[in-house]
Amino acid sequence: MLRYIALRGLLAIAVAFTVSLAAFLLLNVAADPAQAIAGEDATPDVVESIRARYGLDRPMAVRYFDWLGGVVPGDFGESYYWHKPVASLVADRADETLTLAFSALAVTILIAIPLGALAALNPNSWIDRFALGVAVSAQAVPNFWLGLIMIILFGVMVPIFPVSGDDTWRHFVLPAFVLGASSVPAVMRLTRTGLIEVMGADYIRTARAKGFRGWSLLRRHALRNAILPVISVLAVQLGQKFGGSVITESIFAINGLGRLALESILGADIPTVQMLIFVFAIVFVAMNLLADILNAALDPRIRIG
Repeated sequence: MLRYIALRGLLAIAVAFTVSLAAFLLLNVAADPAQAIAGEDATPDVVESIRARYGLDRPMAVRYFDWLGGVVPGDFGESYYWHKPVASLVADRADETLTLAFSALAVTILIAIPLGALAALNPNSWIDRFALGVAVSAQAVPNFWLGLIMIILFGVMVPIFPVSGDDTWRHFVLPAFVLGASSVPAVMRLTRTGLIEVMGADYIRTARAKGFRGWSLLRRHALRNAILPVISVLAVQLGQKFGGSVITESIFAINGLGRLALESILGADIPTVQMLIFVFAIVFVAMNLLADILNAALDPRIRIG
């Protein structure tokens, strides 16, 4: 098990390094950073002074390894736009994104798992078809469209929840639903498939012979085995919530990392964009690593093979 974790950890580090290199190259090769900071109407002298001020006249390899060397102690440079350390800028807004991501994951769990269980208990019935219809609809609807619909319904027509800001828990209800709805189809279908497979096992037939039926059978015998692969998928979904927060935070005016990423892109703030890409990649890689470890812990065939 330890050997398996070590190998997956090394692979995760390699992926994170590759993402950081790709992000650096894209941000520094696709456009001239100094020109982006100075603006389209800036004179060549102004552009050259900005290039010298921020060290953009150095070779690209030197700049990359200088940035990579600062990552280890937590020094990601200074923001071109806000003129403050990037690390503190990201730390100030991380709480909102963490709250939104975990709230969205809770929404996914509360909708997808009961819906998948209902579909598994009533296969090929109208309940099963309704659950699959909900899953297909949630997968087909874009986040930005669903967010606008939620604002119109529950912010304008029936003003129950606030539609912008992040002051109280009520501000996160609509954004969490919008962000969590996108993960419902995958988790619901996996729960349904796992439960249908488990319900045909010998120990389930034995439990039925003992008098267990319906939700008691599901809760005490079937769900604990069928839910194991769902747990690892939820870990991956949590990582996806960080990257998916860009659109949701922008729609609901939440001052989190997603909105910071959009503002940094519009302001040509390369150090901030670079750190955010690196942070999102690290979170996603870490969640994938956690999913691999959970899969190996729950299924010995993976780590042995």
